[in-house]
Amino acid sequence: MRITTIVGARPNFIKLAPVSRAIRKKAEEVIIHTGQHYDYEMDKIFFEELGIPEPDYHLGIGSASHGRQTGEMLKGIEEILLEDRPDAVVVFGDTNSTLAGALAASKIHIPVAHIEAGVRSFNKRIPEELNRILVDHCSDLLCCPTQTAVENLKNEGIIRGVHYTGDVMVDILNECIKIAERNSRILEELDLKSKSYHLATIHRAENTDDTGRLKSIMMALCEIDNVVFPCHPRTEKVLRKIGLFGDLKRYIRIIKPVGYFSMLLLEKNARKILTDSGGMQKEAYLLKVPCVTIYETTPWVETVEDGWNIIAGAKSQTIVDMTNTFNPHGEQREIFGKGDASAKILQLVEDIIITTN
Repeated sequence: MRITTIVGARPNFIKLAPVSRAIRKKAEEVIIHTGQHYDYEMDKIFFEELGIPEPDYHLGIGSASHGRQTGEMLKGIEEILLEDRPDAVVVFGDTNSTLAGALAASKIHIPVAHIEAGVRSFNKRIPEELNRILVDHCSDLLCCPTQTAVENLKNEGIIRGVHYTGDVMVDILNECIKIAERNSRILEELDLKSKSYHLATIHRAENTDDTGRLKSIMMALCEIDNVVFPCHPRTEKVLRKIGLFGDLKRYIRIIKPVGYFSMLLLEKNARKILTDSGGMQKEAYLLKVPCVTIYETTPWVETVEDGWNIIAGAKSQTIVDMTNTFNPHGEQREIFGKGDASAKILQLVEDIIITTN
């Protein structure tokens, strides 16, 4: 049994780690890396820390417009799949790499398994939302992280091949949190005490490419006490271009992106997390840290319903007010599963390979 996994960006790498380990216990895995993320801090460090094998193929696509990037990925992935002819292809999340992988495989009739299927923000202006919808509609196996995701697919008329598996990010977080606490010295390196700082990340194109939104968000961070800001390369590039990067360093603590272990520790020990990252919203919930989402929507509505996440948008004063006043008010549930998603997914992939062959 030969299974190809396709990744390209930081969120894909994190989800790949536990799934890759599950696959390799019972099958041959081929990893295709599109090169969507290529800086060390956003790419190779995750393979090193999480013990992911070196990719078998690296397309080296890099940055480009959505259309060009996805098109070049589609071409490169198709060529590999036509030559290798795996029994199934597994894609993760909602990146351009996810879409390209799913399209390439489905067009040449290789079964596609989508991990993190059914997630919706119901805002089609978000590129990732379009990716999610398109990938789900061309996948054969849809592995849903929550029951809400199952219902979302049902509402779109997708019932066949849909399974609630839980979220593989629970698997990897449970596996890595103790290792992170043993191995990472990030708190000592930054001279941080637990619950003494706010952790902020901003990277979504809708926040970084709109100068007005970005300035508003940065103004808010400057007014919030003790902000640590691992700065995404895209965000840093824009901030430098508009001349804000140097001034911001006087008010907030800007650091380079960090690896998974160090990020987990920064998240776990933060007083609150401010982010536009869907993955960090989940991790905040799992680590029991209040989260302020700097965006108008979230795909993880359960975290809001349970009272651990609040939607602030991009208006400066709203972000400041919500950060200062928001406190969790609900009980947490096992909405993302029990940490056994990877094993469930592998069994489902095996089943679909048997069925289609």
